Amino acid sequence: MCLGIPGQITAITDEAREMAMAEVSGVQREVSLAPVADRPLGELVGQWTLIHVGFAMAIIDEDEAARTLEALRDLGEAQETLDAMAEGQKALEGTQ
Repeated sequence: MCLGIPGQITAITDEAREMAMAEVSGVQREVSLAPVADRPLGELVGQWTLIHVGFAMAIIDEDEAARTLEALRDLGEAQETLDAMAEGQKALEGTQ
């Protein structure tokens, strides 16, 4: 399964290599714009993209980015709840 995480392009770092800086949930990381470089790279600054393993795979709008980030947060919270339930079950099994 592939998981794209929304990130906003903040700067072009190497135009010749089609590389840019993106902010992903407050963390800056360098990504390749090659998959979405169908226009001048400068036009991509400020755009939201789905980032997967260091590549900007698709341009998305701000609303889609917000919905995706919220879903990812919810998944993280759900996983924390499942982990806590599993730990509780282990504790119960240990007392029987």
